[in-house]
Amino acid sequence: MAKPVELGLVLEGEDAKRFIEYDDNPEASPLVLSMIAEGRELYEKNERKVRELKARKSRQ
Repeated sequence: MAKPVELGLVLEGEDAKRFIEYDDNPEASPLVLSMIAEGRELYEKNERKVRELKARKSRQ
């Protein structure tokens, strides 16, 4: 039978406060934001290609 997971990390004081503040308002670096934007562009570009291929196939 599986053993329960024991949590070993306990944040206290200033560490707990900073964790809660970050959890409520996470921040992303400029690098992460640019990666998200690039991913969105690639998704949209490929989504159009897939739609076009499906449309061509349905016309055949």
